[in-house]
Amino acid sequence: MAGKWKRRLSKAAGYGVAVLLVVACVGITATVGWRPFVGPKARPLTARRFEATPARLERGRYLVESVSACFACHTTYDSKEPAKSYAAATNKGGGGTLAADGAPWLVAPNITPDAETGAGLWTDDMFARAIREGIGHDGRALFPAMPYQNYRNYSDEDVASIVVYLRSIPPVKNRLPQSEIPFPVSKLINTVPEPLENSVAEPDLSTPVRRGAYMIKVADCAGCHTPRGDKGEPLPGMAYAGGNPFEDGKGGAVTPMNLTPDATGISYYDEALFVKAIRTGHVGARALSQHMPWWVYRNMTDEDLKSIFAYLRTLKPVKHRVDNSEKPTYCKICKQKHGLGERN
Repeated sequence: MAGKWKRRLSKAAGYGVAVLLVVACVGITATVGWRPFVGPKARPLTARRFEATPARLERGRYLVESVSACFACHTTYDSKEPAKSYAAATNKGGGGTLAADGAPWLVAPNITPDAETGAGLWTDDMFARAIREGIGHDGRALFPAMPYQNYRNYSDEDVASIVVYLRSIPPVKNRLPQSEIPFPVSKLINTVPEPLENSVAEPDLSTPVRRGAYMIKVADCAGCHTPRGDKGEPLPGMAYAGGNPFEDGKGGAVTPMNLTPDATGISYYDEALFVKAIRTGHVGARALSQHMPWWVYRNMTDEDLKSIFAYLRTLKPVKHRVDNSEKPTYCKICKQKHGLGERN
């Protein structure tokens, strides 16, 4: 008799486990999906190679060292004096470690041609796929601090120029660990990459606004200046209206400012003031935060900086006060704490 009940209990338990598994499967499918567990979407690598030409070398140098500020992350320098130490750095592209809450878990890899510790053995398409699609040379999803979601706007010719230039820089021997992304973020980032199956045509640069629309994307200005939700998604209607706070290295935080033409943004800027601010790191007597890599963007051409400003002028004005000189308080609009947050 006892054995009969044991069999029944065992059978019931089996049914219970099966039901729980079905419920779990339905829940996963309806929420985050299976991508976090099976890995990111990735297209197969191709054997394409980008021919090195003088035009590509020059264009790649400009995009890497001025527009997309690649070396601002992929170089080790003194973060307390970035403008000065970055300019003098001889290890550009050699990689660096980015800290979060004091823990160095995010690593920008060595992208110089060093075969042992860098990207010397990466193929051209490994580079291109990482830049625009967020898939590392080893097939893993890159943490979206690498702004591949904006870099996917790079035309085929521009991404070829970037790869050609990176192939040409001096190799730096600098062995770095892999990023140690904490769980569950390490799984959730698998949902972000999207393969680029088609070519990306040359952008329309026929007007300052159209040129600015392209340049501001590949400069990833939205990556800092647009607030994001809990899942890292841009908040609707808040494009360029002031981003999420990040640590300033002094126990405080810095929040990127509102760039829209609202009175709480930069409506008082004119073209000359905008260009001067990027060139000098100052708006009048007020210094820009060193965390804003103006010390890289200042190398952009006047035409590109003026075009970016022309594009910013077309944005929808968004009322969102952000002032880093004030004590951080809760903001009901962006759901973060920043200076003047309570006045939004």
